[in-house]
Amino acid sequence: MLTHHNIANNGYLTGVHMKFTADDNCCICVPLFHCFGVVLATMCCLTHGSTQVMVERFDPLVTLASVHKERCTVLHGVPTMFIAQLNHPMFDLFDVRSLRTGIMAGALCPEELMKQVNEKMFMDLTSVYGLTETAPGMTQSRVDDPFEVRCTTVGREFEFTEVRVIDPETGEECPVGVQGEMCCRGYNVMKGYYKNPEATAQVIDKNGFLHSGDLGVRDENGNYRITGRIKDMIIRGGENISPKEVEDYLYRMPGVQDVQVVAVASERYGEDVGAFIIQKEGFRLESEDVRDFCKGKIAKYKIPRYVFFVKEYPMTGSGKIQKFRLREMALELCEERGITIL
Repeated sequence: MLTHHNIANNGYLTGVHMKFTADDNCCICVPLFHCFGVVLATMCCLTHGSTQVMVERFDPLVTLASVHKERCTVLHGVPTMFIAQLNHPMFDLFDVRSLRTGIMAGALCPEELMKQVNEKMFMDLTSVYGLTETAPGMTQSRVDDPFEVRCTTVGREFEFTEVRVIDPETGEECPVGVQGEMCCRGYNVMKGYYKNPEATAQVIDKNGFLHSGDLGVRDENGNYRITGRIKDMIIRGGENISPKEVEDYLYRMPGVQDVQVVAVASERYGEDVGAFIIQKEGFRLESEDVRDFCKGKIAKYKIPRYVFFVKEYPMTGSGKIQKFRLREMALELCEERGITIL
């Protein structure tokens, strides 16, 4: 349950961080049944008197055309939306130089993709981290932050909130640079789950901190970096592997349009590394090409044992990739192709 106080203030402060004014023109292609569309886009515009350009449903061509025609200054999206626009064959036909800023959020944002959007779409893109239960913003990079901060972190905590990185095992706050669970207390935290006090008590502790289930670290400047989901962490023979770390490296590989890394059940190691890759048009990569690209660059145990080339990912209505389905698909594809799970 979110209140007007949660939503209105979160929308307003999001705009403050991007220096929104009544002169801005925001292209909204994210769904309005989700906090991204309702708060970070619509409420942000309403509280700053900005214009809204509504796209009925996301389509990369329609979105690019809308930015071009309406001279939009702001564009939001989840990573897959920006990937679809950058890789559209007609991308170069549209003038998107009117864009000045926007938000990439809704999923872990690859650093390489953030850099491409900033450079090719001429926008000082920001990242918002949070969840529906925090209305949704917990942290955000600011539009005037240095390029490297905006590309590699999710910025600082929202005003009037308190964000801590807490050790999931001890409950103690982690020092700078040490990974732990992202937790938040403040005006943005929900009242609770509707008629479900038991579920509410599982995520909001006695001190009022909401536990996100996400892993992150804080740097010496107060900027946070999200390293993954606690549930998505791959544990291979006792070694913890962050899917995001492997994804960020594979995004640099020529021919890789998108990549998602998941755990694949293993008899020998408990879990092993699997990579689902969407190739750029005109490339024909092989599994061994991917492993060769990783050798000597990332730790041997982090190199994907299983590589699957797909055309698309299973997604939710809000554009989030369903990693649990990818884990299921990995086993199904291994069985179909006669690949032995070790």
